[in-house]
Amino acid sequence: MNWQEVCAHPALKDLPFKIELNERGQIVMSPAKVYHAAFQGKIARLFPDTGHVLTECAVKTRKGTKVADVAWCSAERFRQIREETECSISPEICVEILSTGNTGDEMAEKRSLYFEAGAEEVWFCEASGAVRFFRPGGAMSGSERFPSFPECVAL
Repeated sequence: MNWQEVCAHPALKDLPFKIELNERGQIVMSPAKVYHAAFQGKIARLFPDTGHVLTECAVKTRKGTKVADVAWCSAERFRQIREETECSISPEICVEILSTGNTGDEMAEKRSLYFEAGAEEVWFCEASGAVRFFRPGGAMSGSERFPSFPECVAL
């Protein structure tokens, strides 16, 4: 199954959880929790109005379609991906809100896949609201693109 088929399938519309595809085209489901949605909204509002903020942003990777909880992309990159079902190039920033089911290995792989797809930064938001920032070379103390973005997001 590919991402376009997932999006068009009538039985998969309006599901109460997040879905992605793995490298074998299998659907991977994650239940949504209220705090997860609250962090998505808060982080989306904290981005400056200098580009496009995308929630539940599907990104095509070599290991299937991964869905960033929140993403930010420049106007230039948005013009490239605007009409796509899944982003052929990742937005510049991909944000994942971590849940108890996420493993370190899973998130390290996802971070790597976003970078391979063209992301400049990947951020992880912990359940506590603490945000960890990464570039392809490793961890950063804050965002290089948005240095004033808080290191902790309060709900």
